[in-house]
Amino acid sequence: MAKNAPRFVCQACGAVYPRWMGRCEACGEWNSIAEEAPAEALPKGQTGGRGGQRLSFVSLEGVGTPPPRLLTGIPELDRVAGGGLVAGSALLIGGDPGIGKSTLLLQAVAGLARGGARSVYISGEEAIDQVRLRALRLGLEKAPVELAAATSVRDIVATLDSGEPPDVVVIDSIQTMYLDTLDSAPGTVAQVRAGSHELIRLAKRRGFVLFLVGHVTKEGQMAGPRVMEHMVDAVIYFEGERGHPFRILRAVKNRFGATDEIGVFEMSDAGLSEVPNPSALFLAERRGNVTGSCVFAGMEGTRPMLVEIQALVGPSAPGSARRAVVGWDGGRLAMVMAVLETRCGLALGGNDVYLNVAGGLRIGEPAADLAVAAALVSSFSGVPVPPDMVVFGEIGLSGEIRAVAHGDTRLKEATKLGFDQALMPARPRDGGKRGGSGVKEGLRMREIGHLQDLVALLAPPENAGQGQR
Repeated sequence: MAKNAPRFVCQACGAVYPRWMGRCEACGEWNSIAEEAPAEALPKGQTGGRGGQRLSFVSLEGVGTPPPRLLTGIPELDRVAGGGLVAGSALLIGGDPGIGKSTLLLQAVAGLARGGARSVYISGEEAIDQVRLRALRLGLEKAPVELAAATSVRDIVATLDSGEPPDVVVIDSIQTMYLDTLDSAPGTVAQVRAGSHELIRLAKRRGFVLFLVGHVTKEGQMAGPRVMEHMVDAVIYFEGERGHPFRILRAVKNRFGATDEIGVFEMSDAGLSEVPNPSALFLAERRGNVTGSCVFAGMEGTRPMLVEIQALVGPSAPGSARRAVVGWDGGRLAMVMAVLETRCGLALGGNDVYLNVAGGLRIGEPAADLAVAAALVSSFSGVPVPPDMVVFGEIGLSGEIRAVAHGDTRLKEATKLGFDQALMPARPRDGGKRGGSGVKEGLRMREIGHLQDLVALLAPPENAGQGQR
Protein backbone atom coordinates (compact mmCIF):
# COMPACT_ATOMS: atom_id res chain seq x y z
CA MET A 1 0.00 0.00 0.00
CA ALA A 2 1.44 3.42 -0.97
CA LYS A 3 2.11 5.83 1.85
CA ASN A 4 -0.46 8.43 0.69
CA ALA A 5 -3.00 5.99 -0.72
CA PRO A 6 -6.38 5.88 1.00
CA ARG A 7 -6.97 3.00 3.36
CA PHE A 8 -10.14 1.16 4.23
CA VAL A 9 -10.73 0.20 7.87
CA CYS A 10 -13.27 -2.21 9.33
CA GLN A 11 -15.42 -0.34 11.84
CA ALA A 12 -16.02 -3.51 13.86
CA CYS A 13 -12.51 -4.88 14.40
CA GLY A 14 -10.09 -2.29 13.02
CA ALA A 15 -8.63 -4.41 10.21
CA VAL A 16 -7.04 -2.38 7.39
CA TYR A 17 -7.45 -3.13 3.66
CA PRO A 18 -6.02 -1.48 0.52
CA ARG A 19 -9.45 -1.33 -1.14
CA TRP A 20 -13.10 -1.51 -0.22
CA MET A 21 -14.59 -4.93 0.44
CA GLY A 22 -18.12 -5.94 1.22
CA ARG A 23 -17.16 -8.38 3.96
CA CYS A 24 -14.34 -8.11 6.48
CA GLU A 25 -12.12 -11.17 6.30
CA ALA A 26 -10.92 -10.69 9.90
CA CYS A 27 -14.23 -10.58 11.79
CA GLY A 28 -16.76 -11.61 9.15
CA GLU A 29 -18.93 -8.48 9.38
CA TRP A 30 -20.69 -7.22 6.26
CA ASN A 31 -20.66 -3.57 5.12
CA SER A 32 -18.42 -2.53 8.01
CA ILE A 33 -15.45 -1.30 5.93
CA ALA A 34 -15.16 2.46 5.44
CA GLU A 35 -12.53 4.70 3.87
CA GLU A 36 -10.27 6.74 6.14
CA ALA A 37 -7.86 9.52 5.28
CA PRO A 38 -4.23 8.35 5.20
CA ALA A 39 -1.80 9.40 7.92
CA GLU A 40 0.44 12.32 7.01
CA ALA A 41 3.92 11.19 5.98
CA LEU A 42 7.09 12.86 7.26
CA PRO A 43 9.11 14.97 4.81
CA LYS A 44 11.57 13.09 2.66
CA GLY A 45 14.75 12.23 4.50
CA GLN A 46 13.29 13.05 7.92
CA THR A 47 12.85 10.38 10.60
CA GLY A 48 10.59 10.29 13.59
CA GLY A 49 13.51 10.73 15.99
CA ARG A 50 14.99 13.86 14.40
CA GLY A 51 14.96 16.84 16.74
CA GLY A 52 14.06 14.73 19.80
CA GLN A 53 15.68 14.76 23.21
CA ARG A 54 17.94 12.09 24.62
CA LEU A 55 16.36 9.75 27.14
CA SER A 56 17.83 9.10 30.58
CA PHE A 57 17.71 5.50 31.76
CA VAL A 58 17.45 4.30 35.36
CA SER A 59 17.84 0.92 37.04
CA LEU A 60 15.01 -1.36 38.10
CA GLU A 61 15.95 -0.93 41.74
CA GLY A 62 14.30 1.95 43.49
CA VAL A 63 11.94 3.02 46.25
CA GLY A 64 8.36 3.22 45.08
CA THR A 65 5.27 4.18 47.01
CA PRO A 66 1.76 3.02 46.10
CA PRO A 67 -0.22 5.72 44.30
CA PRO A 68 -2.78 7.55 46.47
CA ARG A 69 -6.34 6.38 46.02
CA LEU A 70 -9.46 8.49 45.64
CA LEU A 71 -12.45 6.73 47.23
CA THR A 72 -15.83 7.02 45.52
CA GLY A 73 -17.88 6.17 48.59
CA ILE A 74 -19.09 3.00 46.81
CA PRO A 75 -16.94 0.18 48.27
CA GLU A 76 -17.92 -2.30 45.54
CA LEU A 77 -16.70 0.08 42.83
CA ASP A 78 -13.54 0.86 44.80
CA ARG A 79 -12.87 -2.89 45.15
CA VAL A 80 -13.09 -3.47 41.40
CA ALA A 81 -10.85 -0.45 40.71
CA GLY A 82 -8.16 -1.92 42.96
CA GLY A 83 -8.92 -0.09 46.21
CA GLY A 84 -9.87 3.31 44.80
CA LEU A 85 -9.23 5.58 41.84
CA VAL A 86 -5.69 6.60 40.85
CA ALA A 87 -5.07 10.16 39.65
CA GLY A 88 -4.28 10.31 35.94
CA SER A 89 -5.84 6.90 35.19
CA ALA A 90 -8.36 6.11 32.46
CA LEU A 91 -11.11 3.54 33.04
CA LEU A 92 -13.31 2.10 30.30
CA ILE A 93 -16.74 0.86 31.43
CA GLY A 94 -18.89 -1.16 29.04
CA GLY A 95 -22.17 -3.00 29.24
CA ASP A 96 -25.48 -3.67 27.53
CA PRO A 97 -27.84 -0.72 26.97
CA GLY A 98 -29.89 0.02 30.07
CA ILE A 99 -27.75 -2.14 32.36
CA GLY A 100 -26.98 0.80 34.67
CA LYS A 101 -23.65 2.29 33.53
CA SER A 102 -24.83 5.91 33.63
CA THR A 103 -26.64 5.36 36.93
CA LEU A 104 -23.56 3.89 38.60
CA LEU A 105 -21.23 6.64 37.38
CA LEU A 106 -23.68 9.38 38.36
CA GLN A 107 -23.83 7.91 41.87
CA ALA A 108 -20.03 7.70 41.95
CA VAL A 109 -19.36 11.30 40.86
CA ALA A 110 -22.07 12.54 43.24
CA GLY A 111 -20.38 10.76 46.13
CA LEU A 112 -17.00 12.16 45.12
CA ALA A 113 -18.40 15.67 44.79
CA ARG A 114 -19.98 15.49 48.23
CA GLY A 115 -16.59 14.45 49.58
CA GLY A 116 -14.94 17.58 48.22
CA ALA A 117 -13.61 16.33 44.88
CA ARG A 118 -14.34 18.38 41.79
CA SER A 119 -16.42 16.08 39.59
CA VAL A 120 -17.39 16.69 35.96
CA TYR A 121 -20.05 14.71 34.08
CA ILE A 122 -20.18 15.23 30.29
CA SER A 123 -23.08 13.55 28.52
CA GLY A 124 -23.06 12.98 24.79
CA GLU A 125 -26.18 10.82 24.59
CA GLU A 126 -28.64 12.50 26.93
CA ALA A 127 -29.73 16.09 27.33
CA ILE A 128 -29.06 17.94 30.56
CA ASP A 129 -32.71 17.69 31.62
CA GLN A 130 -32.61 13.90 31.24
CA VAL A 131 -29.56 13.65 33.49
CA ARG A 132 -31.22 15.96 36.00
CA LEU A 133 -34.31 13.75 36.07
CA ARG A 134 -32.15 10.71 36.83
CA ALA A 135 -30.37 12.61 39.59
CA LEU A 136 -33.73 13.64 41.06
CA ARG A 137 -34.93 10.04 41.04
CA LEU A 138 -31.74 8.92 42.77
CA GLY A 139 -31.85 11.74 45.32
CA LEU A 140 -28.59 13.26 44.05
CA GLU A 141 -29.86 16.60 42.78
CA LYS A 142 -28.09 18.52 45.58
CA ALA A 143 -24.64 17.03 44.84
CA PRO A 144 -22.21 19.68 43.49
CA VAL A 145 -21.53 17.87 40.21
CA GLU A 146 -20.57 20.00 37.19
CA LEU A 147 -22.81 18.84 34.32
CA ALA A 148 -22.53 19.51 30.60
CA ALA A 149 -23.84 18.07 27.33
CA ALA A 150 -21.25 18.02 24.53
CA THR A 151 -19.92 15.82 21.76
CA SER A 152 -16.98 17.83 20.40
CA VAL A 153 -13.65 16.54 21.69
CA ARG A 154 -12.04 19.86 20.78
CA ASP A 155 -14.47 21.77 23.03
CA ILE A 156 -14.12 19.26 25.88
CA VAL A 157 -10.31 19.34 25.80
CA ALA A 158 -10.25 23.15 25.67
CA THR A 159 -12.59 23.36 28.67
CA LEU A 160 -10.78 20.78 30.83
CA ASP A 161 -7.35 22.17 29.92
CA SER A 162 -8.12 25.64 31.27
CA GLY A 163 -8.08 26.69 34.91
CA GLU A 164 -7.87 24.30 37.84
CA PRO A 165 -8.11 20.68 36.68
CA PRO A 166 -11.00 18.55 37.96
CA ASP A 167 -10.49 15.42 40.01
CA VAL A 168 -12.85 13.10 38.09
CA VAL A 169 -14.32 13.37 34.57
CA VAL A 170 -17.00 11.09 33.09
CA ILE A 171 -17.47 10.90 29.30
CA ASP A 172 -20.81 9.24 28.49
CA SER A 173 -20.20 7.82 25.95
CA ILE A 174 -17.02 7.76 23.87
CA GLN A 175 -18.95 6.54 20.79
CA THR A 176 -20.80 9.88 20.63
CA MET A 177 -17.63 12.02 20.67
CA TYR A 178 -16.08 13.34 17.46
CA LEU A 179 -13.00 15.22 16.25
CA ASP A 180 -13.62 17.77 13.52
CA THR A 181 -10.20 16.98 12.02
CA LEU A 182 -11.54 13.60 10.82
CA ASP A 183 -14.11 13.14 8.10
CA SER A 184 -15.62 9.94 9.49
CA ALA A 185 -18.83 9.89 11.52
CA PRO A 186 -18.94 9.63 15.33
CA GLY A 187 -18.69 6.05 16.56
CA THR A 188 -16.39 4.87 13.79
CA VAL A 189 -13.04 3.29 14.52
CA ALA A 190 -11.08 6.39 13.57
CA GLN A 191 -13.19 8.72 15.73
CA VAL A 192 -13.20 6.40 18.76
CA ARG A 193 -9.46 5.82 18.56
CA ALA A 194 -8.54 9.48 18.05
CA GLY A 195 -11.03 10.83 20.59
CA SER A 196 -9.93 8.37 23.25
CA HIS A 197 -6.28 9.20 22.62
CA GLU A 198 -6.85 12.96 23.06
CA LEU A 199 -8.89 12.57 26.25
CA ILE A 200 -6.53 10.02 27.83
CA ARG A 201 -3.48 12.15 27.03
CA LEU A 202 -5.16 15.16 28.65
CA ALA A 203 -6.13 13.13 31.73
CA LYS A 204 -2.57 11.93 32.28
CA ARG A 205 -1.12 15.40 31.72
CA ARG A 206 -3.60 17.16 34.01
CA GLY A 207 -3.79 14.34 36.56
CA PHE A 208 -7.54 13.66 36.75
CA VAL A 209 -9.41 10.34 36.70
CA LEU A 210 -11.16 9.70 33.39
CA PHE A 211 -14.19 7.41 33.03
CA LEU A 212 -15.07 6.44 29.45
CA VAL A 213 -18.42 4.75 28.87
CA GLY A 214 -18.25 2.36 25.91
CA HIS A 215 -20.90 0.55 23.93
CA VAL A 216 -20.79 -3.21 23.48
CA THR A 217 -21.53 -5.35 20.45
CA LYS A 218 -24.28 -7.94 20.22
CA GLU A 219 -21.72 -10.55 21.28
CA GLY A 220 -21.12 -8.59 24.52
CA GLN A 221 -17.62 -7.38 23.61
CA MET A 222 -16.50 -3.76 23.71
CA ALA A 223 -17.47 -2.01 20.47
CA GLY A 224 -14.68 -0.63 18.30
CA PRO A 225 -11.13 -1.88 17.86
CA ARG A 226 -9.30 -3.72 20.61
CA VAL A 227 -6.69 -0.96 20.56
CA MET A 228 -9.08 1.10 22.65
CA GLU A 229 -8.76 -1.40 25.48
CA HIS A 230 -4.97 -1.20 25.26
CA MET A 231 -5.04 2.57 25.65
CA VAL A 232 -6.84 2.65 29.01
CA ASP A 233 -5.60 1.55 32.44
CA ALA A 234 -8.67 -0.50 33.39
CA VAL A 235 -11.44 -2.24 31.44
CA ILE A 236 -14.60 -2.91 33.45
CA TYR A 237 -17.70 -4.71 32.24
CA PHE A 238 -21.13 -4.19 33.77
CA GLU A 239 -22.98 -7.50 33.49
CA GLY A 240 -26.43 -8.72 34.40
CA GLU A 241 -29.64 -10.18 33.08
CA ARG A 242 -32.63 -7.93 32.45
CA GLY A 243 -34.85 -10.32 34.39
CA HIS A 244 -32.64 -10.28 37.50
CA PRO A 245 -32.07 -7.37 39.88
CA PHE A 246 -28.39 -8.24 40.34
CA ARG A 247 -25.61 -6.45 38.46
CA ILE A 248 -22.00 -7.63 38.34
CA LEU A 249 -19.16 -5.15 37.87
CA ARG A 250 -16.18 -7.15 36.58
CA ALA A 251 -12.64 -5.94 35.89
CA VAL A 252 -10.94 -7.77 33.01
CA LYS A 253 -7.91 -5.47 32.92
CA ASN A 254 -6.49 -3.29 35.68
CA ARG A 255 -3.02 -1.79 35.86
CA PHE A 256 -3.59 -0.71 39.46
CA GLY A 257 -5.30 -3.78 40.93
CA ALA A 258 -6.30 -7.39 40.52
CA THR A 259 -8.06 -8.60 37.38
CA ASP A 260 -11.25 -10.68 37.50
CA GLU A 261 -12.31 -8.75 40.60
CA ILE A 262 -16.05 -8.22 40.84
CA GLY A 263 -18.50 -5.97 42.63
CA VAL A 264 -22.14 -6.94 43.17
CA PHE A 265 -25.03 -4.47 43.02
CA GLU A 266 -28.79 -4.70 43.18
CA MET A 267 -30.91 -2.55 40.87
CA SER A 268 -33.99 -0.89 42.35
CA ASP A 269 -36.13 2.19 41.75
CA ALA A 270 -33.70 4.19 43.89
CA GLY A 271 -30.69 3.19 41.78
CA LEU A 272 -27.91 0.70 42.40
CA SER A 273 -27.32 -0.47 45.94
CA GLU A 274 -24.30 -2.45 47.07
CA VAL A 275 -24.49 -6.09 48.10
CA PRO A 276 -21.87 -6.63 50.84
CA ASN A 277 -22.64 -10.36 51.16
CA PRO A 278 -23.48 -11.62 47.65
CA SER A 279 -23.36 -15.29 48.64
CA ALA A 280 -26.29 -14.90 51.03
CA LEU A 281 -28.23 -12.95 48.40
CA PHE A 282 -27.67 -15.49 45.62
CA LEU A 283 -28.80 -18.32 47.94
CA ALA A 284 -31.75 -16.44 49.48
CA GLU A 285 -34.40 -18.18 47.36
CA ARG A 286 -32.79 -21.61 47.36
CA ARG A 287 -34.91 -24.59 48.38
CA GLY A 288 -33.41 -27.64 50.05
CA ASN A 289 -33.86 -31.32 49.15
CA VAL A 290 -34.51 -30.64 45.47
CA THR A 291 -32.99 -32.91 42.84
CA GLY A 292 -30.69 -31.24 40.35
CA SER A 293 -29.64 -28.46 42.72
CA CYS A 294 -26.13 -27.94 44.08
CA VAL A 295 -24.25 -25.11 45.83
CA PHE A 296 -20.93 -24.24 44.26
CA ALA A 297 -18.18 -22.57 46.32
CA GLY A 298 -16.48 -20.37 43.74
CA MET A 299 -13.97 -17.54 43.59
CA GLU A 300 -14.49 -14.27 41.75
CA GLY A 301 -11.19 -12.44 41.87
CA THR A 302 -10.21 -12.35 45.53
CA ARG A 303 -13.78 -12.82 46.76
CA PRO A 304 -15.32 -16.21 47.60
CA MET A 305 -18.87 -16.59 46.37
CA LEU A 306 -21.46 -19.32 46.85
CA VAL A 307 -24.05 -19.76 44.10
CA GLU A 308 -26.66 -22.34 43.25
CA ILE A 309 -26.24 -24.47 40.13
CA GLN A 310 -29.40 -26.08 38.78
CA ALA A 311 -29.65 -28.93 36.29
CA LEU A 312 -32.59 -30.67 34.68
CA VAL A 313 -32.19 -33.96 32.81
CA GLY A 314 -35.33 -35.14 31.06
CA PRO A 315 -36.43 -37.44 28.24
CA SER A 316 -36.29 -36.08 24.70
CA ALA A 317 -37.77 -36.97 21.37
CA PRO A 318 -35.64 -39.44 19.38
CA GLY A 319 -32.77 -37.75 17.61
CA SER A 320 -33.45 -34.26 18.95
CA ALA A 321 -31.79 -34.00 22.37
CA ARG A 322 -31.46 -30.37 23.48
CA ARG A 323 -28.71 -28.64 25.46
CA ALA A 324 -29.38 -25.25 27.05
CA VAL A 325 -26.84 -23.48 29.27
CA VAL A 326 -27.22 -20.18 31.13
CA GLY A 327 -24.27 -18.75 33.05
CA TRP A 328 -21.67 -21.38 32.13
CA ASP A 329 -19.65 -22.59 29.16
CA GLY A 330 -21.62 -24.91 26.90
CA GLY A 331 -18.47 -26.62 25.66
CA ARG A 332 -17.42 -27.46 29.21
CA LEU A 333 -20.88 -28.91 29.90
CA ALA A 334 -20.45 -31.23 26.90
CA MET A 335 -17.08 -32.34 28.30
CA VAL A 336 -18.50 -33.11 31.76
CA MET A 337 -21.37 -35.08 30.21
CA ALA A 338 -18.94 -37.05 28.03
CA VAL A 339 -16.85 -37.98 31.08
CA LEU A 340 -19.97 -39.05 32.99
CA GLU A 341 -21.04 -41.27 30.11
CA THR A 342 -17.64 -42.76 29.27
CA ARG A 343 -16.09 -43.16 32.74
CA CYS A 344 -19.20 -43.63 34.88
CA GLY A 345 -21.69 -45.32 32.56
CA LEU A 346 -24.47 -42.73 32.85
CA ALA A 347 -26.55 -42.60 29.67
CA LEU A 348 -27.11 -38.84 29.43
CA GLY A 349 -26.70 -38.46 25.67
CA GLY A 350 -30.31 -39.27 24.79
CA ASN A 351 -31.81 -36.81 27.26
CA ASP A 352 -32.53 -33.10 27.20
CA VAL A 353 -30.12 -31.29 29.51
CA TYR A 354 -30.69 -27.82 30.91
CA LEU A 355 -28.15 -26.04 33.14
CA ASN A 356 -28.63 -22.74 34.93
CA VAL A 357 -26.55 -20.63 37.34
CA ALA A 358 -29.18 -19.04 39.57
CA GLY A 359 -29.13 -15.28 40.06
CA GLY A 360 -27.72 -14.24 36.69
CA LEU A 361 -24.05 -14.73 37.61
CA ARG A 362 -21.68 -16.06 34.95
CA ILE A 363 -19.07 -18.60 36.09
CA GLY A 364 -15.87 -19.19 34.17
CA GLU A 365 -13.54 -21.14 36.46
CA PRO A 366 -12.97 -24.92 36.02
CA ALA A 367 -13.61 -25.46 39.73
CA ALA A 368 -17.33 -25.57 38.92
CA ASP A 369 -16.95 -28.90 37.06
CA LEU A 370 -17.70 -31.04 40.10
CA ALA A 371 -20.71 -28.94 41.12
CA VAL A 372 -22.16 -29.19 37.61
CA ALA A 373 -21.59 -32.95 37.60
CA ALA A 374 -23.28 -33.26 41.01
CA ALA A 375 -26.33 -31.34 39.75
CA LEU A 376 -26.52 -33.51 36.62
CA VAL A 377 -26.17 -36.80 38.51
CA SER A 378 -28.71 -35.67 41.10
CA SER A 379 -31.30 -34.80 38.46
CA PHE A 380 -30.66 -38.04 36.57
CA SER A 381 -30.80 -40.34 39.62
CA GLY A 382 -33.49 -38.52 41.57
CA VAL A 383 -31.32 -38.27 44.69
CA PRO A 384 -30.86 -34.70 45.96
CA VAL A 385 -27.49 -33.34 46.99
CA PRO A 386 -27.49 -32.73 50.78
CA PRO A 387 -28.77 -29.16 51.26
CA ASP A 388 -26.00 -28.35 53.76
CA MET A 389 -23.19 -29.32 51.35
CA VAL A 390 -21.01 -27.14 49.09
CA VAL A 391 -19.16 -28.63 46.13
CA PHE A 392 -16.08 -27.58 44.17
CA GLY A 393 -13.40 -29.30 42.09
CA GLU A 394 -12.08 -29.69 38.56
CA ILE A 395 -12.76 -32.83 36.49
CA GLY A 396 -10.16 -34.39 34.19
CA LEU A 397 -10.95 -36.38 31.06
CA SER A 398 -10.12 -39.63 32.82
CA GLY A 399 -12.67 -38.84 35.52
CA GLU A 400 -10.19 -37.78 38.21
CA ILE A 401 -11.08 -34.90 40.51
CA ARG A 402 -8.31 -32.32 40.57
CA ALA A 403 -7.51 -29.81 43.27
CA VAL A 404 -8.26 -26.10 42.76
CA ALA A 405 -6.78 -22.96 44.25
CA HIS A 406 -8.08 -21.10 47.33
CA GLY A 407 -9.66 -24.16 48.90
CA ASP A 408 -9.42 -22.78 52.44
CA THR A 409 -11.05 -19.50 51.40
CA ARG A 410 -13.96 -21.36 49.85
CA LEU A 411 -14.41 -23.50 52.96
CA LYS A 412 -14.29 -20.47 55.24
CA GLU A 413 -17.07 -18.77 53.26
CA ALA A 414 -19.19 -21.93 53.41
CA THR A 415 -18.72 -22.13 57.18
CA LYS A 416 -19.72 -18.49 57.59
CA LEU A 417 -23.00 -19.15 55.78
CA GLY A 418 -23.87 -22.17 57.93
CA PHE A 419 -22.99 -25.10 55.66
CA ASP A 420 -21.95 -28.30 57.41
CA GLN A 421 -20.43 -30.41 54.60
CA ALA A 422 -18.07 -29.93 51.68
CA LEU A 423 -17.51 -32.24 48.71
CA MET A 424 -14.05 -31.49 47.36
CA PRO A 425 -11.00 -33.04 45.67
CA ALA A 426 -8.92 -35.45 47.74
CA ARG A 427 -5.75 -33.98 49.20
CA PRO A 428 -2.42 -35.82 48.98
CA ARG A 429 -1.52 -38.06 51.92
CA ASP A 430 2.08 -36.94 52.29
CA GLY A 431 3.94 -35.72 55.32
CA GLY A 432 1.88 -33.71 57.74
CA LYS A 433 -0.81 -32.91 55.18
CA ARG A 434 -4.15 -34.38 55.95
CA GLY A 435 -5.82 -36.81 53.58
CA GLY A 436 -9.25 -38.34 53.60
CA SER A 437 -12.35 -36.95 55.27
CA GLY A 438 -12.06 -34.74 58.28
CA VAL A 439 -13.43 -31.76 60.14
CA LYS A 440 -12.13 -28.22 59.90
CA GLU A 441 -13.73 -25.20 61.57
CA GLY A 442 -16.94 -27.13 62.11
CA LEU A 443 -17.17 -28.19 58.45
CA ARG A 444 -17.24 -31.91 57.64
CA MET A 445 -15.31 -32.50 54.43
CA ARG A 446 -15.84 -35.43 52.10
CA GLU A 447 -12.92 -35.78 49.73
CA ILE A 448 -13.22 -37.80 46.52
CA GLY A 449 -10.61 -38.67 43.91
CA HIS A 450 -12.75 -39.89 41.01
CA LEU A 451 -16.09 -39.03 39.47
CA GLN A 452 -17.34 -42.56 40.20
CA ASP A 453 -17.28 -41.66 43.91
CA LEU A 454 -19.76 -38.87 43.18
CA VAL A 455 -22.04 -41.24 41.25
CA ALA A 456 -21.91 -43.72 44.14
CA LEU A 457 -22.76 -40.96 46.61
CA LEU A 458 -25.85 -39.93 44.63
CA ALA A 459 -26.91 -43.44 43.56
CA PRO A 460 -30.66 -44.08 43.88
CA PRO A 461 -31.89 -46.47 46.58
CA GLU A 462 -31.94 -50.13 45.63
CA ASN A 463 -34.99 -51.18 43.59
CA ALA A 464 -36.02 -47.54 43.24
CA GLY A 465 -35.98 -47.64 39.44
CA GLN A 466 -34.12 -45.27 37.16
CA GLY A 467 -35.01 -42.24 39.21
CA GLN A 468 -36.59 -38.90 38.42
CA ARG A 469 -35.92 -37.40 35.05
